[in-house]
Amino acid sequence: MSRFRRRSLFLAAPLLATPFVARAPLAQTPPLQAAPVPGFYRFKVGSFTVTTVHDGFFARPLEGFVRNAPLADVQAVLREAFLPQDRIMIPITITFLDTGRDLIIFDAGNGVTPASATMGRMIANMRAAGLDPAKVTRVVMSHFHPDHVNGLLNAEGAAAFPNAELIVPEVEMAWWGDTTNETRSPEGQRAFFANSARRLAPYAARMRRVGPDIEIAPGVRSVAAYGHTPGHTCYHIADGAEQLMLLADTSNRPEIFARRPDFHLIFDFDAVTAEASRRRIFDRVAADRIRITGYHFPFPANGYLAKEGNGYRFVAADWSGAV
Repeated sequence: MSRFRRRSLFLAAPLLATPFVARAPLAQTPPLQAAPVPGFYRFKVGSFTVTTVHDGFFARPLEGFVRNAPLADVQAVLREAFLPQDRIMIPITITFLDTGRDLIIFDAGNGVTPASATMGRMIANMRAAGLDPAKVTRVVMSHFHPDHVNGLLNAEGAAAFPNAELIVPEVEMAWWGDTTNETRSPEGQRAFFANSARRLAPYAARMRRVGPDIEIAPGVRSVAAYGHTPGHTCYHIADGAEQLMLLADTSNRPEIFARRPDFHLIFDFDAVTAEASRRRIFDRVAADRIRITGYHFPFPANGYLAKEGNGYRFVAADWSGAV
């Protein structure tokens, strides 16, 4: 037998002699979770704590979503953003602010009985975040569209935030609070008169109307951004050198309306005025490098806007659990 042959057998012997050992079965992949995981996220603005809470989403066909551009132009923008070209998913995220003296919610979400099974998750996500509706001291409205006011009521039709002052833009209240304006409103928005009246009613004794550029709480100031509705209002938060602007519905999905601020959204009451407000607010937050949250931005809906050409680019803030 050659030396090479003897060496090969010697090396193989341990392998041949090794008894068979059954392997433990691989761990089974756990089933996909049926219910969504809690959707909340926290960050700091100075000494203030901000929590964004997810309320779900709704979807609608893309056609007709932008009123002043061909569908192909809108699809091209969505293609650049890796989004579907036949429909648009619209997320809903509510911003909470804990100043140490106040717990403030900006807009109220869809409530517990929304029209879609994909919405109405705010209360469950508040619970997961340790936010008690009874401890909310101020509910601050940007405008009165249903996905912002419906959550003012609980399942029994009473105030969902029983100990809170309700702060509303006076221009918004003046329009939707006067039913003689119904015929002067877009036909699709005329039902909002009765809906907002019902949702605001339990807060009538503790409602405060505010104009633009008013400090509604220490460090929180109203900013007029009319057009999406007659009195649509943003809110600027500042503590020390740090700032945050709540955009509300100044923009819907930023992949569309930040990139193309000239696009007119189907939900805008006065699209020309809305575009002017969008450009003014976006110029301000981009120039001053102000952090933003957007009601219909992808969760956790916070970051920055950078000026880019004739539009803007949304830059998500670093994900951090530090508070």
